[in-house]
Amino acid sequence: MANKFVFCFIILIVLFNCKENSKPIHTDSNSLISTKSKLDPKQFEKNIDGKKTKLFYLKNKNGLEATITNFGLRIVSLHVPDSNGNFKDIVLGFSSINDYLKPQAKYFGSIIGRYGNRIAKGSVLINQEEFRLTTNSGEHHLHGGHKGFNNVIWNVGKVSSNDIEFYRTSKDLEEGYPGNLKVSVNFKLTDNNELTVNYFATTDKTTIINLTHHPFFNLSGEGNTSINKHLLMINADYYTPINKSSIPTGEIAKVKETPFNFVSLKPIGKDINTKNQQLLYGKGYDHNFVLNDKSKDKYGINLVAKVVEPNSGRVMEVYTNEPGIQFYTGNFLNGETIGKSGKPYVSRSAFCLETQHFPDSPNHPNFPSTLLEPGETYKSTCIYKFKVEKN
Repeated sequence: MANKFVFCFIILIVLFNCKENSKPIHTDSNSLISTKSKLDPKQFEKNIDGKKTKLFYLKNKNGLEATITNFGLRIVSLHVPDSNGNFKDIVLGFSSINDYLKPQAKYFGSIIGRYGNRIAKGSVLINQEEFRLTTNSGEHHLHGGHKGFNNVIWNVGKVSSNDIEFYRTSKDLEEGYPGNLKVSVNFKLTDNNELTVNYFATTDKTTIINLTHHPFFNLSGEGNTSINKHLLMINADYYTPINKSSIPTGEIAKVKETPFNFVSLKPIGKDINTKNQQLLYGKGYDHNFVLNDKSKDKYGINLVAKVVEPNSGRVMEVYTNEPGIQFYTGNFLNGETIGKSGKPYVSRSAFCLETQHFPDSPNHPNFPSTLLEPGETYKSTCIYKFKVEKN
């Protein structure tokens, strides 16, 4: 009888340890020693609107590591190797929740919703009814409004060492959008060195939705030199020109023989200072590209962009099922914002590649629809895949 008791006790200890080890490290002070980020998890614990923020760690068997906070689902750090196996953090970010609460940090590494990018004059027509959205960029609506998805605390669902799910309900007329929108977002760091982001949503009223994510990347390392020498390919023969307010004109224009031609790898900075009206409007690249879809797999996923940093050999590929991607070259970074490594974030020290539907789609019938009906499920995928190329 005593032996049976001892056996059962040992089994319980083993099961308890297995359960604990399945969780990402976000409360254990020893995580400062065992992780690459060296971030202090306690600096990411804060009560906001009655909910607690935390920092979560994802790791894969190859040593890649991502840290994510449930405040706006921000990717705080992302460590990937170079061609010599040296790891560096390649996303811009900050060392505490308090830093992310500052106005200049509001979109760094965050989810964007309900609608990524701009909607002209904050006006949308749905089933012949006009809805007025919050205007937070002059007279226009940007990135979901004053309290978009980047500015709220998300609930935490299932977690494991390389996988985490977040969810929330955006209530009817939040920031002006119709419908109670139930959203879940899953982050997974696979052993194929992919950081996958999967979005799901349902609604009880016809609404619009366009979710994306806003990491600022520098493949030579966060806070390092200009990204102008990074090589970029965007799988797009067309882009959507903008007006002086960064609102699409409705035109779908060819990239051929323009500075927007990235159909094969070229340095980001090669044409960025060309005297071109579109580049003047954006103060650099800040435009949506219309993605080619001939190479989609059976799941609708397509290779849409590739970035190579020649010195380190780091390579990032972007895959998605979305029809567009916003390419932004950190034009408004001005050196006044200091990042987690103590370095200033200067102009063009980072780039963004945001998979998305087109900006202002509800006001352009020739753009792909962003309507979501009751009974439908919105599904969107973005994959950042990391490789190395020998110098």
